[in-house]
Amino acid sequence: MTFGFLSPLYTAVSWIIVQFHSLYSHIFDPDGGWAWGLAIASMVVVIRICLIPLFVKQIKATRAMQAIQPKMKAIQERYKNDRQRQSEEMMKLYKEAGTNPFSSCLPIIVQAPFFTALYGVLAKVAKGQDIGVIHGSLLVSAGKAHIFGAPLSATFLGSSETSVKIVTAVMIIMMSLSQFITQRQLMTKNVDLTVKTPFMQQQKMLMYVFPVMFAVMGINFPVGVLVYWLTTNVWSMGQQLIVIHNNPTPGSKAFQERQARLKKAGRLRPDGTEIKGALWGLLPPSKEALAEASSAAAVVEESVQVRRQQPRRQTKAQRQQAVATAQGEADASGASEGSKDGQPTDTVPAESGPKPTAAKQPAAKSGGPRQGARQQPKRGGQRPKKKS
Repeated sequence: MTFGFLSPLYTAVSWIIVQFHSLYSHIFDPDGGWAWGLAIASMVVVIRICLIPLFVKQIKATRAMQAIQPKMKAIQERYKNDRQRQSEEMMKLYKEAGTNPFSSCLPIIVQAPFFTALYGVLAKVAKGQDIGVIHGSLLVSAGKAHIFGAPLSATFLGSSETSVKIVTAVMIIMMSLSQFITQRQLMTKNVDLTVKTPFMQQQKMLMYVFPVMFAVMGINFPVGVLVYWLTTNVWSMGQQLIVIHNNPTPGSKAFQERQARLKKAGRLRPDGTEIKGALWGLLPPSKEALAEASSAAAVVEESVQVRRQQPRRQTKAQRQQAVATAQGEADASGASEGSKDGQPTDTVPAESGPKPTAAKQPAAKSGGPRQGARQQPKRGGQRPKKKS
């Protein structure tokens, strides 16, 4: 099925395929499936390279969604009984953050016209009709091309041959499985799962919906289209793996693993930022940058050790005991200095008669009674009663 308004796109897609086919014809049979299959795969690579800026925008939008997760959770809890108000506040939050939940679907939406154009080109080739720049001998060659015994234009439902059904079924399974692995990789390693929000539920739903959807639609896809989707899924998986490894989302499992790798390599500053080398981090950092980071880390470690050596807070009873012990030691040292100078120390004169009972002083915990402190006599007798 072709659409008239997509005629320029049909021409562009067919032209790219023909150029790569002419290149691979020097290595493989021009009428074989390898030449045409690799031409379709190479077209996918060209399209995905052109979509790299869009992929970067998708990553930024996903990061913005991660940053507003706490706010989304607060709105969800605050307006849990008012769905309309909750939706309004969510849309306002998306507008302020400059993102939306459908940002992760953007590359697939942009690829839709190319997918439609390739589907139309292969449908015309199956019918033996000219399309774009594929006509004449190229049309005959494309009609003869087979991949593992299955023609490029053959479908699972449109063919009665067992070999064709087996090839298309295997390709459909691989296409759906690669789609699932790519989305699961994102959910398990590059997402903070501690916060449950509608965005998280949406991503989890897409992880299962997309593979099933592609599997159902794949039974009507020509072999050439299955090659297209299998190639783009493998590209997405590898591209996402590189991004998760080098630039993960903060708070995710991949982010913690990356911080551990940087710390082990000595490329992590005390504030948690990376020490990047030349050419946007592709080359190792200089010795000066590593020395600066190590000195900063040493300063932080020293400050931590100083904080650890600070004495603990004492209770009121402990402080009073320490003061009493220090006072007793000072009195004892003063008495010893006076005896050395030949001056008698102050003594209490003896008195005739019964001596007043001295009050017992509490013994210090250092192991003995207090020395040098004068003992005060207890008050004896009872106070006289007032005369009425």
